[in-house]
Amino acid sequence: MNSTLIINIFRFVSLLLLQVVLFDNIDLFGFVTPYPYILFILLYPLNSNRAGLILASFFLGLILDGFNNSGGVQAAACVSLAYFRESFLKFSFGISYEYHMMKITDKISTELLTYLGISILFHHLIFYSLEIFNLQFTLEILLRTVLSSALTLIFIIILIFLTKTAKK
Repeated sequence: MNSTLIINIFRFVSLLLLQVVLFDNIDLFGFVTPYPYILFILLYPLNSNRAGLILASFFLGLILDGFNNSGGVQAAACVSLAYFRESFLKFSFGISYEYHMMKITDKISTELLTYLGISILFHHLIFYSLEIFNLQFTLEILLRTVLSSALTLIFIIILIFLTKTAKK
């Protein structure tokens, strides 16, 4: 096994456990929940197989659906994010995103914040749209998406910062 695979397995398991044990129990105002487990999808190595990312994202979402009894909405949101991740990278970092992503967690940049923000908003919009699945609640979907995205972004930046300082 190479080190990249071991790191990805560790990241998958640790983010999944953190989500189930800690973050799923955070429920601000009765409807704002952070989902920083998607950091697995966002930091998945660029030079790895895209089908592997989509498959791993599906299983990540499916396992969370099992814990949360959410009927597949996490899996759908994760697979969608994994599928469109490359487009978000190109939008945020430009055509040469492979070069910039080599050290994504070295510093918090506007490109990184753009990438994280767009990706998180996209994931959460799909998640809440499928979870609520009623156009009468469009404002609630948007409110949950925006507030949960902001909280998720805060926790993701904290997790990046903590793992960055742990590496040094």
